[in-house]
Amino acid sequence: MAAAPAPFWRTKTLAQMTGPEWESLCDGCGRCCLLKLQDEDTDRIAYTDVACRLFDKDTCRCSNYAERALHVPDCVRLTPAIVEEIGWLPPTCAYRLVRDGEDLPWWHPLVSGRPETVVEAGVSVRDKVYGSETEVAFDELEDRMVSWPAKWPGRRGRGGPSEP
Repeated sequence: MAAAPAPFWRTKTLAQMTGPEWESLCDGCGRCCLLKLQDEDTDRIAYTDVACRLFDKDTCRCSNYAERALHVPDCVRLTPAIVEEIGWLPPTCAYRLVRDGEDLPWWHPLVSGRPETVVEAGVSVRDKVYGSETEVAFDELEDRMVSWPAKWPGRRGRGGPSEP
């Protein structure tokens, strides 16, 4: 019997993907929707636990994805070229992983077949968001800096549900 063909993310570059393939790489973790602060002197990026005004904390998705640029002018629309340029994508981000030639982890919905595994693995921002940018004053953002979005979750996140 012939082996199943390799999944598209193992055989295509980001630029070669179809629109639906590209969109399916997003695991819905919501980490990229957290506000980030950039140090003017070092250019270092720090995540906050404050989400974009369009972020839906229940679904961990944009509440108006199709028109997000109209409402949030600085929202970054990911493209293969942008993914090559930006340095703030979380280490768990499928776009970053594919760009770097790595495979998708067990919890990614394309691998697991279930969107819930992103939450189960501790990758999702579900129940970790303090509030929306409309609820937190700009001068309070420094007090809301967190390090977890820039990290892999514990061993379960990397190794899978059966790992001790």
